[in-house]
Amino acid sequence: MKKSQCFMKRSLFRRFAADRSANVAIMFCLVAVPVVFGTGMGLDYVSATRRRAQLNAFADGAALLTVNAAMMTKTADVAKAAAVAFFTGQARSLPGTSLSSNVSVSVTDVAGVNGTTRTTLLTYQAQSANAFAGVLGRTNLALAGQATASSTTAPNIDFYLLFDTSPSMAIAATSAGISTMVSHTSSQGGCAFACHQTNPGADNLGNPGGIDNYQLARNLGVTLRMDLVVQAAQALPAYASNIMSQNSAHYRMAIWSFDYQFSQIQPITSNLTTVQQQAANISMLTVYKNSWRTSSVNDNDQDTSWASTIQTANATIPTAGLGTNNAGDSPQETLFIVTDGVVDESNGGRKIYAMGGSGCTSLKARGVKIAILYTYYNPLPTNSFYNSNVKPFQANIGPTLQACASSGLYSVVNTGDDISTALQTLFNKAVAQAHLTN
Repeated sequence: MKKSQCFMKRSLFRRFAADRSANVAIMFCLVAVPVVFGTGMGLDYVSATRRRAQLNAFADGAALLTVNAAMMTKTADVAKAAAVAFFTGQARSLPGTSLSSNVSVSVTDVAGVNGTTRTTLLTYQAQSANAFAGVLGRTNLALAGQATASSTTAPNIDFYLLFDTSPSMAIAATSAGISTMVSHTSSQGGCAFACHQTNPGADNLGNPGGIDNYQLARNLGVTLRMDLVVQAAQALPAYASNIMSQNSAHYRMAIWSFDYQFSQIQPITSNLTTVQQQAANISMLTVYKNSWRTSSVNDNDQDTSWASTIQTANATIPTAGLGTNNAGDSPQETLFIVTDGVVDESNGGRKIYAMGGSGCTSLKARGVKIAILYTYYNPLPTNSFYNSNVKPFQANIGPTLQACASSGLYSVVNTGDDISTALQTLFNKAVAQAHLTN
């Protein structure tokens, strides 16, 4: 090779090496692969992230479905099936996504005295399809997530409404009414009770036209405590129905009364409208005359039988359940008693005492709650029977009733007070004790 030709080749190589356009081409070739790889991976990752967010939203919706008001009345198995169906239906409709295994849902109901707490855990695993599978060497990206939900529902409760219908509940409802009755019964020594008699003439009451004190009260426009009790009993079922709807619970009610005997006015039922209608049948005991229940039965006015009444209640009210909707469970049980708290019964001889005792203890031992509305037994210093028989333990009536009641479920309504409001307030306390929420 000639020297001049060798020199020319070296010159061409130096020029090629110094040419920057050639460097750009080489560098582009070197970085093209990772750029394409990174772009594809980024786009697939963004798609997977979006799909996971949507799946998480579906999971949240499925978990919340199990604890909504309607589903809380269903069993855990029903709630679980609904959650699985909801989530899988939504997930399968999401483009580019497939479930890699069945969704796992656990629904646990834990019953307590304050209601049932349901806890739901949903977990899933899925695959997000890659658009750049050839570049990445992977056909999909794995997705996973979970959702939880928890709620406490109010328990189902049976309420047994027990009303004192003995003659002492026929006292005038207000102080003015008591004064009116006393002033119009001077021939009787001033009687504030509107006792209902079928043969008042036998007692020489001295009322105009020979009428009994009950009719006298009606003629004078005097409202009796028993009148207000009946009104309260009629108002309570509608009030309870509204609370039941708010709490998404199931309530049933029964109406009982007691005087010389226990009477069932309405058996336990979930039809609270029927309970409201039957409450109108609560009525004060009508007697034949003083000391005579009928023309052939002289019971010496022993017309408030407590021992047999509380025994019947104990035999009739079942042992309380937890009030859940779980198979085999039963409602919580609450006995409501509206009374003036004075017993006058034949029990091994005439017994006059403050209402309470071991019967209350037996009921509470079986989980039955007792709520008592004490219609305050007013002192009647003009009445000889009161002075001889009730005055000695007058101060103990309230405390004895309170001891009979479950903790926090005792209330007093006095002359002139609103019995309907008092009964509804006591009902609220009973429901609140059964369902405590934050």
